[in-house]
Amino acid sequence: MWDDAFPSFLIGLREGLEAGLIVSILIATLVRADARTRLPQVWTGVLAAVALAMSFGAVLTFTAAGLSATAQEAFGGTLSVLAVAFVTAMVFWMRRSARHLSGEIREKVTAALAMGSGMLVVTSFLAVGREGLETALFLWTTARAAGESTGPMLGAGIGLVIAAGLCWGLYRRVLKINLTRFFTATGAVLIVIAAGVLGYGLRDLQEGRVLPGRTAYAVDLSGHVDAGSWYATLVQGVLNLTPTMTWLQVAAYVVYLAVVMTLFVRGVRAPRAPVERPPAAGPAPAPAAGPSPAATGRTRRRPAWAVPVTVIAVPALVAGLVVALSDGKPAGAQTVAVSESDCGKGFTAPGTGRRTFQMHNTGGRTSEVYLVDPATNAVYGEIEGLAPGTTRDLVATVGAGTYAWRCVPTGGKAVTSASVRVGGSGTARAVLPLAESDLRPPLAAYKAYVAAGLTTLVRQTDTLTADVRGGRLAAARADWLTAHRTYASLGAAYGTFADFDGKIDGRPDGLSGGIGDPRFTGFHRIEYGLWHGESAAGLMPYVQRLGSDVRGLRTAFPGQDFDPSDLPLRCHEILENTLQFELTGDTDQGSGTNLATADADLAGTKELLRVLRPLVSARDPQLPATVDADVARLQALLDAAHQGASGKGASGKGGSGNSGGWTPVESLDPTARARINGATGQLLEDLAPIPDLLEVRKSG
Repeated sequence: MWDDAFPSFLIGLREGLEAGLIVSILIATLVRADARTRLPQVWTGVLAAVALAMSFGAVLTFTAAGLSATAQEAFGGTLSVLAVAFVTAMVFWMRRSARHLSGEIREKVTAALAMGSGMLVVTSFLAVGREGLETALFLWTTARAAGESTGPMLGAGIGLVIAAGLCWGLYRRVLKINLTRFFTATGAVLIVIAAGVLGYGLRDLQEGRVLPGRTAYAVDLSGHVDAGSWYATLVQGVLNLTPTMTWLQVAAYVVYLAVVMTLFVRGVRAPRAPVERPPAAGPAPAPAAGPSPAATGRTRRRPAWAVPVTVIAVPALVAGLVVALSDGKPAGAQTVAVSESDCGKGFTAPGTGRRTFQMHNTGGRTSEVYLVDPATNAVYGEIEGLAPGTTRDLVATVGAGTYAWRCVPTGGKAVTSASVRVGGSGTARAVLPLAESDLRPPLAAYKAYVAAGLTTLVRQTDTLTADVRGGRLAAARADWLTAHRTYASLGAAYGTFADFDGKIDGRPDGLSGGIGDPRFTGFHRIEYGLWHGESAAGLMPYVQRLGSDVRGLRTAFPGQDFDPSDLPLRCHEILENTLQFELTGDTDQGSGTNLATADADLAGTKELLRVLRPLVSARDPQLPATVDADVARLQALLDAAHQGASGKGASGKGGSGNSGGWTPVESLDPTARARINGATGQLLEDLAPIPDLLEVRKSG
């Protein structure tokens, strides 16, 4: 919570002090002008600005809550970018204006006194309102990034209270603060924080499908950094930097920080005049206050409370009207009731196009909810785990046809609503239902493929053991690569092999002893030794243990639990891991063969696609051809990287040896590396729908 509080504390302190200085200058000017009777007009403008800022925050909160998940990401990302723009402008404005602030405000107050009470209200409202709107937008952005944490609101509250105390001390001349240095220091820190907010906002726009590159990761430290640790939480809460960041996020962060900080520092170094302080109260000639009510014949006085109440109530009423009109849900949304006995109550024929339905569970059990074609059971939209008494949005595209709701309560039987007919033109894409039994044939085929691969792997690790025992380390390097590629092609890194995967293909990341930790075993430990000059005798225990673990896996595999619904997930997960670890060189222990492993991962993905192809084709006939083209493109790029290094070998830091002609990732031409990363990212994008297409859906 405290980690999330710091950015909001800083913005509350800085913006609160900025607005407070303006208010104190307004008040001091009126006191010096012997116009204390006009002070309520200043406070009226201040209250109006506060009411507007709070109303703006309410509109942001409640209207965003009515958007779909994707739209919320896009909306939040857009406002995050706007918040960065406002904060950046505010930082530069205050750095430039701090030394002249009191003089400018006094001039405006003098002019407002001459023009009447209304202008004094407007002057104070405009002076404080901008700060209030900027603060509301920035706090909404940081609160959204913090999720359910109360840190941002708490931090902002503490910052505002301290700012109020500092302003009082400056006004009473009991404090002396070099405001130029204060706004310079806090400005520099805010620029760093804003860079993180910009990266967070761009990530939201990627998640909202507004910007590309959602899976093009430039940094992925998730295998090395515990996201729940205190230091990761601190960095993420204060700087909005996460263990996993895309290329767009990193580029925006670096460019923004480099450009804006450079311009800011240059401005700081420029010569400056002394900063003016808020003047103390004292007698001074009062300017002309305009014609008196008596001179104009206006004798009727409105109640003193009327204007303050009005300026506070109007923004609140407008905000309430906006929220009420949005109704917390997108326009045209239907509310549909769900229960164990009555599914789809309130459902009427919607119009064609993208529609939002508010599904409200009025029953006593958690339920799965599907919008279906009652004739074919094809699914147009779904919600999983709708708890009793809760309401969630279901967004679906509706075309001409027949629709019904199907509710499957936990532990109960499926209930289907009455059908409605939607006329007009337009078509909607539905997903054919899939039962767990439909996945059993491809699962059996895949398990047979893995069993055959494990038999081959046993033979290959025996060869590797013989190489090391005989001291033939050059041959061992080649045979190590052959065996490791076989293992990688089985798609085992995602839980298929239970504890055996950590023993056979684990990495030293997170182990207290690192490379020297006795728990670091398997292929990567042997790789380290082979390419760093370790002796055959030193390698022998690890090679023997690898052979034992591979045999144990082959024996255990037929009896291991393999959830059929996991099979479609592997299509996407294997190459996602490839992009995050192999194509960054993260797993390399000296052999420089990450591209060989990526090639094997692609082979494993091809096998999964082969066994699942009939099910995918039945649900999306065009998708297999698109994926095949992506696979062919990536395969050609990997082959080029292999052929381009043929015969050259590769050297690790501690020794040399055969890497099978594969170019190390770090030695790739930047263009070639970008093409491989881009082709992998595109393939991942096109594979992403498969888990949804082949999701097992309950029928009762």
